[in-house]
This record gives sequence, C-alpha cells and structure tokens, in this order.
Amino acid sequence: MIRLENFPSRHVAPRHVDIWLPPGYESEPDRRYPVLYMHDGQNCFVDEDAGFGVAWQVQNVLAQMIAAGQTQPAIIVGIWSIDQWRLVDYRPARPFSYLSAGARARVLAGMGGPPRADGYLAFIVDELKPLIDARCRTRPGRAHTFTMGSSMGGLISLYALCEYPDVFGGAACVSTHWPAVEGVITPYLRDRLPDPATHRLYFDQGTVTIDNLYRPAQSLVDEAMVAAGYTAGMNWLSRVYPGAGHCEADWHERVHIPLRFLLGQDEALVRDAPRGGRNH
Repeated sequence: MIRLENFPSRHVAPRHVDIWLPPGYESEPDRRYPVLYMHDGQNCFVDEDAGFGVAWQVQNVLAQMIAAGQTQPAIIVGIWSIDQWRLVDYRPARPFSYLSAGARARVLAGMGGPPRADGYLAFIVDELKPLIDARCRTRPGRAHTFTMGSSMGGLISLYALCEYPDVFGGAACVSTHWPAVEGVITPYLRDRLPDPATHRLYFDQGTVTIDNLYRPAQSLVDEAMVAAGYTAGMNWLSRVYPGAGHCEADWHERVHIPLRFLLGQDEALVRDAPRGGRNH
C-alpha cells in the first residue's frame, strides 16, 4: 500500500490518499491497469484506519477475485474523507439548481451550507487523477476509470459519473443516501445521466437501519435509468439485500458484486446475487 499523506489541493482540504497495487504489478512491468477511485478511503482497506473499526477490506476481496479469474486486475485509490467536511464535500451541488433561489437557500441552510462537491470532483479529476496516471501504470481512459462509495459516497460516485462522463465510465453507488438530495435528484438525472452505450451504474440497498428509508427514492432513480435507456443486467444493476444494514461489515459482504460489475465480464453481472439480492 502506498500512502500519500495530506495530499494538497486547491479545491478541498488536504487528505490522505491510499493506493493499492494489484498482485503481479511489480512482476509485469509492461502491463497497465484500470483504476477504481473509492471515497471514505479510511474505511476501504484496514480495520485500524476505519472510522468504526471495521473496513471493507476491498483489497482482499479483489485479490481473491483476480486469482479466481472473476475480474481483471485493477488499482484501487482510496480517498480519505474529513469528518467536518464530508457532508458538504459529498453532497451533489447541481441538483439543487432545480429549486427556486429562495427554496434552495432554505434547504441548504438546513443542511449545513452550500455543497462543495464540485470542488471535491475537481480535486479528483484535475489534481489526483493526473498524479495517479503519471505515477502508476494506469489505463487512463474513461472505459477503464471507475468510482465507488457508500452512503454519501454513493451520491458523490453518481455525481462524478454525471458531471464527468468523459472521465468515468462506471460508478457503484452502495446504500446511497438519497435523503441528502430528496426532491432534486430525479430531475437532475433526467437531464444529466450519461450515455448508456458507454457507461454503467450499480445501485444497491439493504432493508434494515437507515437503508430501510431508501426504497422510494431508489425506485424513482430506477425509473430514470429506464427512461435514459439503461438495461438491467447489462449496463445497470439495482439490487436489494434483505437483512443488510448501513455499515462497513455489510458492505464488505457484498462488495464483490459491484467489483464484478465494474471490472468483470458482462455475462457475470446477473449471476452471483448473495443474501437474496435481486435485479429490478
């Protein structure tokens, strides 16, 4: 693991960035790799860094999948969040432009102030990604650049795909926290969802704890996906995991599904749905 400590930015507060290189990276010097950018990076890899003491351990899951031939090898970049800025860094900004000026001011005042997601994405696209592409043997094009996160990290992953469709080719939005954009996300998606011929999107949710609140909004998002021309099981998945809640332990249990969706073979997407997961 490579750590870039307190990575500086003109757009957001400095933060750690962790880079995981897949097995075989050193022994295959001519090979280049897709890159998965993950949010809340402190929760991605090891329990010692995780905010609640349990990490996704995504590197272990991906290494096992690579060894089994289920996915292509990939580089994972874990971008740490900062507690006092996380909500505004991850809250999409443009959807609130669909409100009147007065309504927008009232809503955002109740949410802790204006979103800073545009700055956060500029940090990734204009500052971090060029460094990763220069320092690591990446495949830098859209078709090989992905993003994933949970809760508010799911929102910023979706927003990244919509705002930078020439940079990101796929996003996995895990237990997406729709209440943060309630009433404004669906008109935004109707206007901004990228071309389904060149992009893919994964959504999921559990059925207990706060995830139990997500079904109505997710259903509206799913309708927007259909209207935009996405096809379930091909370039879009939306799954429900009965009994799963809103925590890293549950996300660890199913992270192989979005990993396979983003990095695996298309024919594998509809298979392998644990814990009662379903397509809809």
